[in-house]
Amino acid sequence: MIDERDGVLHSWCVQDQWQAPTIVGGRGARFWAADGRAWLDMSSLAECSHLGHQHPRLVEAIRSQAEQLCFVTNAWGAQPRAELASLLLETAGFEGGRVFFTLGGADANEHAVKFARQARGLVKGWVITRDRSYHGASYAGMALSGDSRTQDQVAAEDFRVSHVPAPYTYRCPWETDHPAVCGERAAQAVAERIDSLGSAEVAAVLMEPNAGTNGIVAPDNYWPALRSLTSARQVLLIADEVMSGFGRCGEWFAWQRYGADQAPDLMSLAKGLTGAHLPLGAVVISSPIAHALQSQMLLTGLTYCGHPLACAAGVAAIRSYQQEGLIERSRHLGQQMFAQLIDLQARHRIIGEVRGGHGLFAVLELVSDRLTRAPLSIWPNMHEGLRRLLQRGFDAGVSFAARGNLLILAPPLVIEEHDLGNALDLLDRLLAQLAQELAADADQREIA
Repeated sequence: MIDERDGVLHSWCVQDQWQAPTIVGGRGARFWAADGRAWLDMSSLAECSHLGHQHPRLVEAIRSQAEQLCFVTNAWGAQPRAELASLLLETAGFEGGRVFFTLGGADANEHAVKFARQARGLVKGWVITRDRSYHGASYAGMALSGDSRTQDQVAAEDFRVSHVPAPYTYRCPWETDHPAVCGERAAQAVAERIDSLGSAEVAAVLMEPNAGTNGIVAPDNYWPALRSLTSARQVLLIADEVMSGFGRCGEWFAWQRYGADQAPDLMSLAKGLTGAHLPLGAVVISSPIAHALQSQMLLTGLTYCGHPLACAAGVAAIRSYQQEGLIERSRHLGQQMFAQLIDLQARHRIIGEVRGGHGLFAVLELVSDRLTRAPLSIWPNMHEGLRRLLQRGFDAGVSFAARGNLLILAPPLVIEEHDLGNALDLLDRLLAQLAQELAADADQREIA
């Protein structure tokens, strides 16, 4: 058998630099390698292992479904598919709505856009998304994303996608330090773009309500403003809840923090939908959209759409969130984590801003100068010092995640409180070491 390094293409890396260990098992918030090393997971791997690793309820549900029925196409009914759709509509409060199952987040976003256009009768209608966003790495996903890593791979306008500035309050495009003002201006930019394109030509606005790999957490007034301005213009609002859903931000879905009257018209799901135990995505559509599509031919299909094994895992995941009180637990532990991170910010000038606090999701933006807010590295490049921090955490048995000049914390919702505390204590020491090294480097440059 060939070595994985020689036979597999790995995502988001230079192939000849890939050198990860082979993971052979996990339990709760920990996973371990074939060589016996183990790590505490402070990122839920790709922000998707909400239920930790090898959750017993999900393992048993998959095993039980496999013994009964592994596969039937979407042309036929399947009990776990129907049950999972019912649970999703119930938790979202989308009475009378419908669910379309996909294989992951990127195709969920693509199908959400397709359904929005079809419901509006605008097959080639414009979709407005924002800079510093991520909606997938397929060609349509890259077009929808405001991701500097992939912007040269695709022409967004060819996909009828138009980008607007993000509500990035720490570096607000409108040069204001007031979060509410930045949120208002960012929402107004969406309204102005709709008006300039013509509301009759815009099918939808697609936005991440909270957590995203871009590291931006929008101010509280942003989502309600989007809901108001899109409704006034009869443009559909799509919530990309791929990362922020299923308790990550302290609610079933991040938009629910603003109230039931702020519900999107459609939302895309993946990641926490099965806690990453099996690949599955979904588009949940509201009753009016379901009614609009009811008598139309749905020109789409995925061979594994609503795969029974994956849907059985999804049912077990939702039952686990409910019966183990994990949505509330995320909210509670998230507040604790955020308070500890604010303490870290007070001790380490390398932390420019701490974002999050609504659940077990937070972002530390690292800077070389807090006064000027000069970033530790230019997005999306990562500073070598931050790479060393990640490696030292790895060597100490904790897996942290970073992108550009951001440390992103998104541990499993099942993490033990003492493990979370120990990981943050380790991070405290690692940040102090990094700050010392950066100061020494600066001294050396002055001497030179």
